[in-house]
Amino acid sequence: MANKLFSEFPPVPTEKWEEVIIKDLKGADYDKRLVWKTHEGFNVRPYYRAEDLENLRYMGSKPGCFPFVRGTKKDNEWYIHQGISACDGDFAKANSEAKVLLTKGLESIGFYLDNTKVLTKEDFALLLKGIDLTVVPVSFCGCSIQNVELLTGFLAYVDSLGVDKEAVNAIFDFNPLMTLNTKGYFCEESAFVKLAECVKATQEYKNIRVITVDATTFNGAGASSTQELAFALSEGSEYISRLTDLGLSAKDIAKKMVFVFSVGSSYFMEIAKFRAARMLWANVVEAYGVDSNCAQKMKIFAYTGEWNQTVYDSYVNMLRATTQAMSAALAGVDYLEVVPFDFAYQVPGEFSNRIARNVQSILKEESNFNKVVDPAAGSYYVENLTNSLAEAAWKLFTDVESAGGYVTKFKEGFIQSEIKAVSDKKDKNIATRRETLLGTNQYPNFLEVADEVITKEIVSREIPTLMGMKLEEPCCCDKKMAEPLRPYRGAQAFEALRLATDRSGKEPRAFMLTFGNLAMCRARAQFSSNFFAVAGIRIIDNNRFDTIEEGAKAALESGAEIVVACSSDDEYAEAVPRIAKLLGGKAILVVAGDPACKEELIAAGINNFIHVRSNVLETLKEYQKMLGISEL
Repeated sequence: MANKLFSEFPPVPTEKWEEVIIKDLKGADYDKRLVWKTHEGFNVRPYYRAEDLENLRYMGSKPGCFPFVRGTKKDNEWYIHQGISACDGDFAKANSEAKVLLTKGLESIGFYLDNTKVLTKEDFALLLKGIDLTVVPVSFCGCSIQNVELLTGFLAYVDSLGVDKEAVNAIFDFNPLMTLNTKGYFCEESAFVKLAECVKATQEYKNIRVITVDATTFNGAGASSTQELAFALSEGSEYISRLTDLGLSAKDIAKKMVFVFSVGSSYFMEIAKFRAARMLWANVVEAYGVDSNCAQKMKIFAYTGEWNQTVYDSYVNMLRATTQAMSAALAGVDYLEVVPFDFAYQVPGEFSNRIARNVQSILKEESNFNKVVDPAAGSYYVENLTNSLAEAAWKLFTDVESAGGYVTKFKEGFIQSEIKAVSDKKDKNIATRRETLLGTNQYPNFLEVADEVITKEIVSREIPTLMGMKLEEPCCCDKKMAEPLRPYRGAQAFEALRLATDRSGKEPRAFMLTFGNLAMCRARAQFSSNFFAVAGIRIIDNNRFDTIEEGAKAALESGAEIVVACSSDDEYAEAVPRIAKLLGGKAILVVAGDPACKEELIAAGINNFIHVRSNVLETLKEYQKMLGISEL
């Protein structure tokens, strides 16, 4: 452009920006107010500038070129994927369902199989009848490395078709380390030998992958993105190391691998995660002496996250899944499955599966996300997130590798303890509402009561499910090597709290006794209403009473078990003792806020206070005890 649009405006150095920010803070702590302290092991500054890109070594790389931070392809196409259960052995039914879905926007199909049964060529012929394997990618989930005959049956079926072997696109999720992660043991003596057989058997089938590195377990156990990346890289490195010891080349092994990730809710962090993942894996493979671009490219299969799915106000899961799908699509994944909004509490039906598919169809067909490659490239913020995440993950990865590798560190309990340290922080943040799960620990649906389909088991951390069923991994050795990871959902503690109320046979009520300063009483009434509704306690809200006497009388007439005094701190010292006297012990009196006169009120026998620093979860458990509601 001949004319510079902003040439009349002189550049403003960073120091000047900082001076203005510090002035506007008016003495407040810069780091506490503006710096985001992530779970990832690094802090995020409030803004970034062009100068922050100067030392990023990968800047200027192109899509499809090493180190693949901008993607492994020169376009941004991905496959819209959905899983179908064939565990009952009714292959004709599963086939019919798959063919119908292929007319409704589906582009890739995953079949969940009973991993204890051997599928023959004839079984695959029935399961895949009428599906063109040179056009439609298929994957087989729930595969056991002890059942490699499954692969044999599929290859026999492919050979019977007479099609180009390199054109068949398929994934088998052989993943013995997944069993270690989730059960605490695996067949170490035979697993890698059998995996090597799978690699050798598919050498002529360029696009059939037989080694899965599944990082969704880390995400589901509450890991940070840094840990997801580092431990996924370590698993991948473990496979290459073990299989090269068995005589395979690192190049051949890497070309048979696929990485499976969950997509979390931190929009830009998730974009950065996938960009960093490709870059780091390319460097890992290169370190094994592989100079083939094809082998260095990470194949990514992404699922929208289950960790932040909720069973209360579950339609919000549609919104969560949409933003997660956007992150994954913009980041350039290869396959994407949007988990249906009701997956956490029932086997998804036609409606929820359709909504899940349509999220991706809209991203492609209406929003044109597939038309632009790596739109985040050059963003000061996202590029720095990518770099920071890559550096943190690489450090953790090299720590694991230098100490013996993934299996060794898992047996020692290092992997589990690192993840638990982060998940504990996340749990505490959710309990104190420093992190929000909309509709669960904040802004709940006041009138919702759990359907019968919501059970104690669903809100418990003890029973992980897959497609609505528990799939046991057959194993030649059930000797426990280590404590397994325990995937859960972040909302479960609050869901158990609310379900206890719903199943108690009681309908406890909290009455908002609002008085005095209008702005303060309304603000505190809204805060308190949200606070108690989180536990399924019914709310009786009021605009403002003219007098305390009027409010106390209305509270008693309502029969509410809890009465919340809502006003300004200045009015509490005199008003709250009067309210207590008027109630006469007929209801639990709670003060909304943490007033300066708190000690005086405690001395007067008033002991219940709720405020923004409260541990909401533990506080509500105490109120349930007062109300005679037992924990599940």
